[in-house]
Amino acid sequence: MSALGQSDTLRLRSVLLKHVRDAFSDQPTVDAQWKSLGYVARPDFAAAVAEYEAFASLFEQIGAEVHEAPADVGTGLDSVFVRDAAVICDRGAILCRMGKSARDGEPGAMERVLRGVGVPIVGRIGGAGRLEGGDVAWIDERTVAVGRGYRTNGEGIRQLRGLLGSGVDRVVPVPLPHWRGPGDVFHLMSMFSPVDRDLAVVYSPLLPVPFRDLLCQRGYQLVEVPDEEFETMGCNVLAVGPRRCVALEGNPLTRRRLEAAGAEVHVYRGREISTKGGGGPTCLTRPLFRA
Repeated sequence: MSALGQSDTLRLRSVLLKHVRDAFSDQPTVDAQWKSLGYVARPDFAAAVAEYEAFASLFEQIGAEVHEAPADVGTGLDSVFVRDAAVICDRGAILCRMGKSARDGEPGAMERVLRGVGVPIVGRIGGAGRLEGGDVAWIDERTVAVGRGYRTNGEGIRQLRGLLGSGVDRVVPVPLPHWRGPGDVFHLMSMFSPVDRDLAVVYSPLLPVPFRDLLCQRGYQLVEVPDEEFETMGCNVLAVGPRRCVALEGNPLTRRRLEAAGAEVHVYRGREISTKGGGGPTCLTRPLFRA
């Protein structure tokens, strides 16, 4: 497989998923882990499996090739959020180094999966570097934004810049807010999701002014998420093609605003697989190939 990853909005051709049954394993495993991982409530395993089946079927409907990561003893519940363990660029995959210590085994498991489906490994974040995929979003094919917060640090961004090399013109560090502190799940894509090369969903109250100005200068139309839908992940939207996206149900104002901007929105029920663990559709997917 050749990787074409320097877009978050081109048509999704190939995607990696990890079924919740392989991440959660069973109800006793969920019961043993969910509190220590910071989930807001105990997931119900059977209900989560049913939700995930419906979620995964969306990618069959859009015609994307789906690869499934298997169960791995070195990973836990959070491994269902496959975006975070790797960054995809045109040359292949860059393996991350997780900012949450409980997820340390995920990049190694991701490497095995990616090699198995033919995605070359460009390099990996190491040493004092920390980088999670939810903090990395492509503004265009030569410009990448990287959130600098509790999950991704300056050294991780420096290493990412070096690994991308001449493949990019600009890496834009985006300072993230303290929000609810280091134990919370907050990535760049918690407040910014591109839907087309000139359209993005944003939560402006937390968006740094220089980054918001950059988006406007680049010609982006901004779909503003209302306050009451930020907590329900209204800002976490996965583009499966230009102005075609997948979103968590329960955010009707954001959906209407997206549709008014010409976007086609597919929603899924995610009480067990998204809401309780704080990860929306971008978190649950690792796009491998877009064109």
